[in-house]
Amino acid sequence: MPDTPETYPDWSLLATWVTVVESGSVSATSQRLDISQAAVSQRLKLLESTVGAELMDRSTRPAQPTAVGLWLFEQANRLLSQAAEMAEGVRNFSHAKRHVVRFGCVDSFAGTLGPTLIRGLSGESRQILLWSGLTPLLDEQMENRKLDMAVTTSGVAHRPSVKKQPLFSEPYLLVLPRDFEASGLHSLTDLARRLKFIRYSARSVIGSDVDRYLDAAGEKMERTYEFDNTDPMLSLVSEGMGFALSTPLCIWQSRHFLEQLRILPLAALPGTQARSRLPWRRTFYLSYRENEFGKLPGEARNVIGIGVGKLFQKEIGPALKLPVETLWQTAGRPPRGIIS
Repeated sequence: MPDTPETYPDWSLLATWVTVVESGSVSATSQRLDISQAAVSQRLKLLESTVGAELMDRSTRPAQPTAVGLWLFEQANRLLSQAAEMAEGVRNFSHAKRHVVRFGCVDSFAGTLGPTLIRGLSGESRQILLWSGLTPLLDEQMENRKLDMAVTTSGVAHRPSVKKQPLFSEPYLLVLPRDFEASGLHSLTDLARRLKFIRYSARSVIGSDVDRYLDAAGEKMERTYEFDNTDPMLSLVSEGMGFALSTPLCIWQSRHFLEQLRILPLAALPGTQARSRLPWRRTFYLSYRENEFGKLPGEARNVIGIGVGKLFQKEIGPALKLPVETLWQTAGRPPRGIIS
């Protein structure tokens, strides 16, 4: 006798199972779904009863998915993704008269190029809603369809449906108090003997990039002050409490501190880059789902490309007193100037 809809697993049970496998435990699932562990266990038992198979091997500690459970995980992931696409298509159809696009951006992009993006893409038939945040959160929101498109600093997509296209990159720069003299210093480690290093936290992609670069370059510095955002970091530098490593867009976002800062390329400390084989730049990527929103991803790339060029040429280059050609490059263009 063929199955009837009444015998199909409930969507919430399948979503719970996917979360259990992805998070690795019932307790972690409880935290992610904001329900009790008992409720998670009850859902698992109900799902096992519905499909007629054991999904967890409870003889191990911690319990692990069975072979059947892993197969169901793959199938459920695919079904839930299709269901999300179906729901999104319905919402798009119902808002056809005025299409709303949820666009996420890392803070430094939103604070500097966000207005350009909104003006360039909004119109009579389209409204752009802008969110900002750290790259890991934005990537998660893209994967869960809470965002339609995003500009982040990670080129890794965890779902095949999400595409990542490089947009442009910018170098890391040395940020010092205005009156500090760096001549005669050979490396960041030398500098850290005279000034405390104020850094981005490892929770952010930019903080992880900095730590990876320092390890590759053999730079050893004490961990002192750490921040998720640029404003408090440059505030301390402007007061002479230390130095920082940041990027042109981040510095421009906090440009109210510029009069109290001195910005130098890393080449000012010749030993730092000589010891590292990493090309130390931050790259921005456009995240979108293929075959959705038609020509919008292409329009977004064009708007961003034009906006970035104008911003660096007219504002950031003159403000930082560094050659514009060393401060940014479009995706695929080889680096020019003294910063690699």
